[in-house]
Amino acid sequence: MKITITGASGFVGQNLEQYLKEKRFEIKKLSLRNENWPNHVDTGSTAIIHLAGKAHDTANTSADAEYFKINRDLTIELFDLFLKSNIRDFFYFSSVKAVADTVKGVLAENVEGKPYTPYGKSKLEAEQYLLAQALPEGKRLFIIRPCMIHGPGNKGNLNLLYKVVEKGVPWPLASFENRRSFLSIDNLSYLVEQMLVQAEVQSGVYNFADDDALSTNELVALISETLGKKAKLWFISEGLIKGVVKVGDVLPLPLNSERLKKLTESYVVSNAKIKQALGIDKLPLTAKEGLVKTIRSFQKLSTL
Repeated sequence: MKITITGASGFVGQNLEQYLKEKRFEIKKLSLRNENWPNHVDTGSTAIIHLAGKAHDTANTSADAEYFKINRDLTIELFDLFLKSNIRDFFYFSSVKAVADTVKGVLAENVEGKPYTPYGKSKLEAEQYLLAQALPEGKRLFIIRPCMIHGPGNKGNLNLLYKVVEKGVPWPLASFENRRSFLSIDNLSYLVEQMLVQAEVQSGVYNFADDDALSTNELVALISETLGKKAKLWFISEGLIKGVVKVGDVLPLPLNSERLKKLTESYVVSNAKIKQALGIDKLPLTAKEGLVKTIRSFQKLSTL
């Protein structure tokens, strides 16, 4: 089976390409940075996996128009080409942030989208266009909303947290009680592969997340345990912390309000719909197993 991937040079793209190749898929990379990219689409592919996009900038330095040009307009152009082709499947990697910047309870697919950031709005507008088009018979459209993805080679907030624990710095945000969903790159790749091979899976919107949610304090403890250290948790007043990070909104400090929110908010995502569609009870890796694998990759890099 031949698969076309956009954004193949990114973290998800590199890992997904390797995973699918090991499963005997033929991979074609499509760079949307090339102005002539429409002429390079392999119409003999079974599926397009559209990963290319502009990621959320927590420093808030990107122009709003960039998000819409890349995340919405390029997606629309690619999808219109897909509709006219013989390609069977279109995977659009959106984000849970397309519908909810904050979550009360558990996030399911039927929530009404209310994003606040240009990133979320651009993703949602792309989703809305795709879902509004008539899908020819035999074609499938999958809108994937992953939560925070991690794995070897990832350099996001999880890596920042790892470095704090590795250096023996106490975690100063222990007073914030939360639960967060994560998604290991291995579980993401497994879900995509299963959707490709199970032709009976219906078009639709699907959340991707690991089976269990963890608190940040549990995550700090897990990193500490993996490193053979004792977890250091400081329970400083939430009000004091929130006052301090306001300085980071003005000055280029490691912690600002956006990053504090990412590190301490509750954000639990349901993966029940995709598991039901695939007929599975649980994903290959538990949330903790996936996180330990990522943590050990950070540990390996720090010793090089």
